[in-house]
Amino acid sequence: MAKTTQLTLTLQSKPGVLAKISRTLADAGVNITALCAGETAGRGRIRMLVSDPARAKEALKAAKYRPGEEPALTLTLEDRPGALARVAEKLAQGKINIKCAYATTAGGGTSTVVLTVSNADKAQALLGG
Repeated sequence: MAKTTQLTLTLQSKPGVLAKISRTLADAGVNITALCAGETAGRGRIRMLVSDPARAKEALKAAKYRPGEEPALTLTLEDRPGALARVAEKLAQGKINIKCAYATTAGGGTSTVVLTVSNADKAQALLGG
């Protein structure tokens, strides 16, 4: 498990927004390694992990976006029933709120999970990282 910083953008939800953001980062040579894009009431909230956060922020600001940052945790879990449940239960017992979670399973028996939590340092300590 690692503590990391994810970039955030809150934007109008409309066609082409993700295309423009991903093109901006691609042109700056920044790779998006994880992405979550949700929508509420016509507004989109994008959370992402990138290969070079400083360069990404620079490129996004130059393109007139207002990127924010928030701490997150990345975990590698076994790809089997109950793996995420155990993590979520530990955090709940520690009174840590999971504000956002997204994951991928790329095969090979593991999954990568990104958690945005109310207290990343406490969560990391609870989970043994």
